[in-house]
Amino acid sequence: MPTISVLDETTINKIAAGEVIERPASVVKELLENAIDAQATAVTVEIRDGGCSLIRITDNGCGIPKDQVATAFLRHATSKIHTVDDLMTIGSLGFRGEALASIAAVSQVELISKTTQTLTGTRYQIEGGREKSLEEIGAPEGTTIIARNLFFNTPARKKFLKTPVTEGTHVASVVEKIALSHPDISIRFIQNNQNKLYTSGNNNLKDLIYTVFGREITANLLEVSASCPGVTITGYIGKPVIARSNRNYENYFVNGRYVRSNILSKAIEEAYKPFMMQHKYPFTMLHFQIDPQTLDVNVHPTKMELRFSDGEFIYNQAMNAVANALAHKELIPDVNLNEKEERDVKRFEEKKAPRPEPFETKRKDVLEHQGERPGEKSAAALNTVSYRQIAPPKPSLVKEPDISDMMPDWLKERKKAEEENRKAFLQPANGSKIPVSASETEKEKDSNTVPDSSKPVSDTRPVTAPKQLDFFGEKLLDPASRLKHKLIGQLFDTYWLIEYNDHLYIIDQHAAHEKVLYEKTVKSLKDRDYSSQMVEPPIILTLNPNEELLLNKYMEYFTRIGFEIEPFGGREFAVRAVPANLFSIAKKELLLEMIDGLSDEIAAHNPDSIYEKIASMSCKAAVKGGNHLSAMEANELIDQLLKLDNPYACPHGRPTIISMSRYELEKKFKRIV
Repeated sequence: MPTISVLDETTINKIAAGEVIERPASVVKELLENAIDAQATAVTVEIRDGGCSLIRITDNGCGIPKDQVATAFLRHATSKIHTVDDLMTIGSLGFRGEALASIAAVSQVELISKTTQTLTGTRYQIEGGREKSLEEIGAPEGTTIIARNLFFNTPARKKFLKTPVTEGTHVASVVEKIALSHPDISIRFIQNNQNKLYTSGNNNLKDLIYTVFGREITANLLEVSASCPGVTITGYIGKPVIARSNRNYENYFVNGRYVRSNILSKAIEEAYKPFMMQHKYPFTMLHFQIDPQTLDVNVHPTKMELRFSDGEFIYNQAMNAVANALAHKELIPDVNLNEKEERDVKRFEEKKAPRPEPFETKRKDVLEHQGERPGEKSAAALNTVSYRQIAPPKPSLVKEPDISDMMPDWLKERKKAEEENRKAFLQPANGSKIPVSASETEKEKDSNTVPDSSKPVSDTRPVTAPKQLDFFGEKLLDPASRLKHKLIGQLFDTYWLIEYNDHLYIIDQHAAHEKVLYEKTVKSLKDRDYSSQMVEPPIILTLNPNEELLLNKYMEYFTRIGFEIEPFGGREFAVRAVPANLFSIAKKELLLEMIDGLSDEIAAHNPDSIYEKIASMSCKAAVKGGNHLSAMEANELIDQLLKLDNPYACPHGRPTIISMSRYELEKKFKRIV
């Protein structure tokens, strides 16, 4: 029978440390909150090797008296509360009295502190929960705590730590959250002797958002201000145009404490629901001041969770505050064009709505083109200008769409190749025959009284009930069958109708082009066959620590497919080149979406899944529904689609081709009963 015994103090401390200290970021959080509770106005956080080897927190707070230094490292020793009643009116970030004891139990801690009333400071060392020294030392006012070699005495915990880069990213995220929760405190973050963050402490939340998140997000903020008995909500929310694919940018603070709450998250997302696409999440930076008596913050040792005495009331107040900030606002995204784009748009508008020019203006243009000016030649000489020189060119037989100037590069190159192929087709080599159309072939067969047994006889089958289409036989996918495809036209500027062998085929141009681009990108990724297109000026991305970690982690894959990305200082990265097939859509939003899409941990162990995620972004370059294509462009798209192994579904699972038999049509029109 097991014996019940009381655990020794060392074991108790290590178990308690396991509840509070999960990783270096936990140490930084606890010590930074203690500095804020000590009424510090400036705090410096320094780490090395992700915080595994060194964490140093320096503040200018009130300090700790010498006779209380050793007591501060005992379990449940705190200056924040004195009785159980104080739990209902907590205004500080820390109150459990477990932080210093837990940190000292699993690391080598050195504390230097001085109060305003003393001439000298105090230096205290404790390792693994055991005191080493206590002495006087010269020091400035405030407190400095150094934690070295985290989990040095618990190797089982240490082996579960991630790489220094990953742990450093978690520390940076914690420092950012606490800095945003206290804009009145100047916080500096130093990682491996490099300044990563420095806030001014001027109590201006918008300036702080600019420092942490950059100009783009700051330029798309809406102010929130709401108040009712017991609750005050202030801060900023982002316009839907800066929505992200995850909740990492949903930030809210309750009484200066960064927390996670399902009630607040659901309230915010419900207010955004009419303005946001599914699976998109907003940017929020909201501060809630709530009566402490209606909160229970003593829920979890890390103090990341809390409970509301009236959750429904808080939910309604949060939702209404966000909804009112969004209401009656013009949320149309602004489009900033560079000079080249402005010229392209102007050229497109001029071509879309040409204005007739007077004859004299045209004659003047012709003369200037010839290096002359009006009045320098006689009237007889002017009459030698032929009408052909000033008349507009005759339209071609196939009318090109007005969107040609804004046509993606792949379409322009394809049209050029199609024109070259057409010329070669009309001028065959010696001894070859010029192919004829399917209709001419049928007429030739009908005119023959004696069929040639060496040639197949077409259209001799009786009308029968429909059966499963043989897509993989020598029919639709047979290259010889393409001559028999009769392109009827385009429906709703989206669907192409094709008649072939008693069937009507309907092809979705957007889904079809998505599939073509996806297969092409996947193949180039696996074969490492790609080309890059330089971007001038480069695209500047402002990334948070998690996005920066993901980008550096998967940089090799981005480089393989044609991206050229390099640090641009601070949190910014410059994208100087992109894959050629993504050049027309290489925008900041797409690149951020690609990085967010790689946050799945499974992708880290499966390179093919990473390639598929990146390749799926190429679908953004596909021609959209509602874009009018010429018959030549449609034929080329169909050719590329039918060359694929599986052309019948786009990368998202939607069908690219559907069909209806002649038999079914005749049944609908009651020709067959």
